[in-house]
Parts: sequence; C-alpha cells; structure tokens
Amino acid sequence: MKTYGSLTLSNGAWHLSNIPPHVAIRLKQLFPRVPKAQTGTFQFPCDKLHCADLAWFLQRYPMSMSHDDQLSLEDGRVQFEHNQAEMEAILRPDYQPSARTGLREGQVVRPYQGQAVDLCLSRGSLLLGDDVGLGKTYTTAAMLLDPATLPAAVVMQTHLQDQWREKIETFTTLTTHKIKGTKPYDLPLADVYLFRYSQLLGWIDTFDDGFFKAVAFDEIQELRRGEESGKGEAAKKLADAAQFKLGLSATPIYNYGAEIWNVMQFLDDAVLGNWGDFQREWLKDHRQVNDPEALGSYLREQNIMLRRTKRDVGQQMPPINTIVERIESNDEALASIDDLARQLALKTTTGTFMERGRAGRELDLLVRHATGVAKAKNVARYARILLEADMPVLLMGWHRDVYDIWLDELAEYAPAMYTGSETDKQKRESVRRLVQGETNLFIMSLRSGAGLDGLQHRCSTVIFGELDWSPKVHEQIIGRLDREGQQEQVTAIYLNTDEGSDPPMVEVLGVKASQSSAIVDPGRQLANRHSDKTRIQALAERFLASRGNKKEVA
Repeated sequence: MKTYGSLTLSNGAWHLSNIPPHVAIRLKQLFPRVPKAQTGTFQFPCDKLHCADLAWFLQRYPMSMSHDDQLSLEDGRVQFEHNQAEMEAILRPDYQPSARTGLREGQVVRPYQGQAVDLCLSRGSLLLGDDVGLGKTYTTAAMLLDPATLPAAVVMQTHLQDQWREKIETFTTLTTHKIKGTKPYDLPLADVYLFRYSQLLGWIDTFDDGFFKAVAFDEIQELRRGEESGKGEAAKKLADAAQFKLGLSATPIYNYGAEIWNVMQFLDDAVLGNWGDFQREWLKDHRQVNDPEALGSYLREQNIMLRRTKRDVGQQMPPINTIVERIESNDEALASIDDLARQLALKTTTGTFMERGRAGRELDLLVRHATGVAKAKNVARYARILLEADMPVLLMGWHRDVYDIWLDELAEYAPAMYTGSETDKQKRESVRRLVQGETNLFIMSLRSGAGLDGLQHRCSTVIFGELDWSPKVHEQIIGRLDREGQQEQVTAIYLNTDEGSDPPMVEVLGVKASQSSAIVDPGRQLANRHSDKTRIQALAERFLASRGNKKEVA
C-alpha cells in the first residue's frame, strides 16, 4: 500500500513527518489550527477527538505506523465513537440518569439535572444554560458526587459564596471550604473549594498542579472578556488543569454574540477554533455573529451546550407581564449637562482615536447618570402607587445619586438596599428583611442580582428605574422572581423617558437580544410579549382616589 509519510506516537502526542507537499496542503485545510507556514513535522494531541480525526484522514492518505501505534490510534477512535453514541443516548427524551449516592436524606436529583450531570461527565466539559430557577447549583453539586471530580473548585461572584456552601452542604454530604483572601495558604481537607472570581489571580500559581479534578464556573459570563483580565488568565489556568469543566449561566452572552468565543475558551478551546478561525467563519464584524442560529445549533451538535427552559422540564409558569411606561423627566437635570455633552459628542467624531474612545465612554456615563437623576422622582412616585397597595417591589437602578433620591422620596417604606456599597452581611440582612416582611421595598443594583435566590417567596414585581446596556442583565433580574417558589405572575415594569440615554439604549438592547437569543435558543420562535396593565391601572386609580384626585389614569 502506498503511504504518504509516517505517523508516530511519542511523549503523549502524534507526530506526522515526511509528508508530501500536496498532502500537507490538504492537512492544513482540514485542520485549520495547523499554522499555514509550518512544514516538515506536524504534531497533534493524543486525545480521542484527534485519534478519530487522524484515523479518518489516514483512510485517504495512509501512513506508515508501528503496530502498537496503530492499536493506540484505533483505540482512541473507538473510544471517541463510543463516547459520541453515549452522549446521543444521554440526550434522548427517555434517558434514565445514573443513580447518585451522597445525597442528604429527602433530597433528590431531578431527571433533567441528572441528564446534565451525565453529559458533562461523559464529554468532560459543558456549558449548562438552563433557565434561571431550574437548579444549576444543585446540578453542579450532583456532579461533584462522582469521586472522579474531587477535589473540585467552584468559582462564583463575591456575594454568593455563603449561598453555594449552604446549598451544597444541605443537598449533599460533601464538605466545603470557603477560600479566604487572595494569598495562597495550606488548604484544609475538603471535597469542594469555593473561590470568588476576585480571588483567582492571587492563587494563579497554585492552579497548574492538577489538584482540582473539576472546576465549575458559576455565572460564567463573568469571563466573557477572556484572558485579557487577571481573573480570566487565572481561570484559564485553573480550567486547563482540570479534567472536568462546567460553566453555568442562563445568560452566557451579555452583549454581542462574539462573547461566546471567550466563554468557550474556558470549557473547550477547540470547539470554536482560534480567534482568527472564529472571526473568519462566524462573525460579520468584530462582535456580531453573522448567523446566530447556526452557531447555536453547532454548539448543541458538539454537545458542549445544554439548555432547557421551564416549559421543557414541565414547569408551566405564567408568561412575564412586561409593562413599558413613558414617564416625564426633569428637563433641568438634562439641560445642566448640555454644554459638556456637546463638547464630548464633538470629540467622539473629530478627535484622535484615543480621544474618541475616552470621550465616548465619558459621554455615556454622563448622559446615563443625568437620565437616571432626571427621572428618579417620577420613578419613586410610580413605585409609591404599588407600595401604597402593600405590594412588595424590587426597584432597580445603577447610580448612587439615583438611590439617594429614591431613599429620600420613599423613606417611609424603610427600604432595604442590595447594591455595590453593602457588605455581604448587610446584603443578607436586606434579603431577610424583604423575605420576612419587614419591608416591601428592595432597592437593588442592576448588576448585583446574579445568582440571588429567595426573593421569589415574597415578591413578584420589579421596576426598572434605570436601564442596563445588556438585555441579559434585565433577564437575570426577572429570573430572580420567575422561578420555583413563585406563587404570582411576575410583572416587569420598565419606566423609560423619551429624553437622554433611554431611547438609544432601547435600540441597542434590541440588537443584542436578537444575537443572544438566537445562539442560546436556536430555532425557538420569539414569543409575543405579554403586557397587561389592568392591575397596575386599578392600583393607580385607587391611589388617586384615596387622595381626592379623580383625574383619569392613562
């Protein structure tokens, strides 16, 4: 049989040598990660995927091999095909997940959670994008009951360390340890070690020894900027050394579709190729995906992404009642920034590259702040209508000056605060006050709600007094209420003004939402937005009547 070079297994890698030029050209076409300028010897990892690919390539271009290397290649190919068949079986509707030992008495792993566990253990990596409220924390804990995953690291946002420890230890018999500080120390014996994202960089030099067999990244969109940040660099080293990798987020794309490439680098950096490959094949510019639905379908075909909605698992929740109201803003607050805004706007179009970028950011901050302040009093007046009816309310904002206005206008309702200024202890106290009925007003920062649980037991209404640039931030917040334990239909109220930053933000939010939704839920038709103002209107009429004002409510 004619051969086209040789294939040898050495030091855990496959080496192709003496490859004729026309075969090398074909090799580079079929394996884009091979540098185009490389000649002579080509090297590939000795894993199941590459064994299958190389075995397929050798059907067209046979190569000389030793008998032992042939057996190794064939064994890798067979394992790959077996693994693919196994994953296909796991994803069948009638699949029965493996039984779990190590659960606390009375605790159970739901079938859809067990399915995700088995898929991640089979593939080695998974992005779990289940709807908010479907128990991704419990799914993670169930996966870590497998001895092959221990000891494990779980990485979460700062305010969720205690919540993770509580849920793991009440659901399973696993032991946990909360990492303290950013300076490495001798770790006590435990099954699961809980890191904050902000602690990773300090521990980076300890991650490459393979101590952690599995790593789970909660709210993995925290890594959407990739390795350009210190926490991203450390997270990559932690992930590369682990055998099992699990990313958790119902909203892995916060802004534009290109963010999914960065997210995948921490789970399976081969699935989307290098940045050049991804940009060439998938993007229409540096941030927007050309065909989001095709990308979403591809990620599912690769079994790297699994997502179920509440409807998929039989949780029939009422549709979100979305109400968009136009409210007046204080013209003086916006007029006060006119001169400075005009100067910054000019710089964004006529300045140097650095000046344009800096001026654009400053203009955004300036106008968003002024818009929030300009409508803050009318937002507070709207919230008062619901609070007067003894209705618990989440009031969402971003700027400290806006919070101050709300605190002043609504002081009589003894608001609880959950923003970037409170300690973890103060945040837990604020949650307790709302859940136990000591207050009906919970003022929360737009970016502080990811992973927060418990609010659904008391509250079903959220007011967005300010907007975020990411539609998924809004979705995360609504998901804090629209989850198991909620007894009412959830109402989300957006209070927008026709002035300032609200109009352009609404436009951009629509573009970003279309990118994210198509990737996360390919093929799923957009549901018509449910909007019923009847209840709010009745409350407003009663509020006005109680003050002797019979003016008709629009």
